[in-house]
Amino acid sequence: MAVTLGLAPRIALLNDINEHLINFYTWLQRGLHVNIDLRNSSTLYYKYRDRFNQLASQGLANSQEAAILFYYLNRTGYNGLCRFNQRGEFNVPFGRYKTITYMTSFYMYAETLQNWEFSKGDFEKIRLLKTDFVYADPPYDVDFTSYSREGFSWEDQVRLATWLSKHQGPVVASNQATPRIVDLYRQHGFDCEILDAPRRIACNGDRAAVRELLAFRNV
Repeated sequence: MAVTLGLAPRIALLNDINEHLINFYTWLQRGLHVNIDLRNSSTLYYKYRDRFNQLASQGLANSQEAAILFYYLNRTGYNGLCRFNQRGEFNVPFGRYKTITYMTSFYMYAETLQNWEFSKGDFEKIRLLKTDFVYADPPYDVDFTSYSREGFSWEDQVRLATWLSKHQGPVVASNQATPRIVDLYRQHGFDCEILDAPRRIACNGDRAAVRELLAFRNV
């Protein structure tokens, strides 16, 4: 999302397999206002986490309340993780932050997002025009794959690279620069650049820079 905001396109389609993330941005588009108690409290955190999972189990994952709770949980949970179990339950524990700055109003994003479209689903279901610029930011090629209930396997990494290589327009993809990821994109005709990237989120709290791949085609 930060990359897309930086490019500031007038029209954009943002797709993700995580329905809660897409719901959050859909409500940002409407000028989300947070109307719940926002405190860095473990008691409050687990109360809100239970309520968030209850909403999801009741088919209310697309509600404004779910979007607000998703924001709070991501700001307050451990190391900024977004993790779900196989039942689709958000299961990140309480964080260890001394202080947290919360936002209550997101109206400033509404104008930027007004002509953007948000969708939830598998990337192969996205309908592209030949001239569309595509930026792909899949889950890193690491052991952690529980960003959503569905996960993201090595087979999905291969499927994504193959799908991207068939697009006739400009394509940029990012990923952790593991040897097999670099080989995968080179085999599909991508130009590859490897750089040190800051790490904002990690399951173990490690913030050391990581080797990241930027893969380009038709750019």
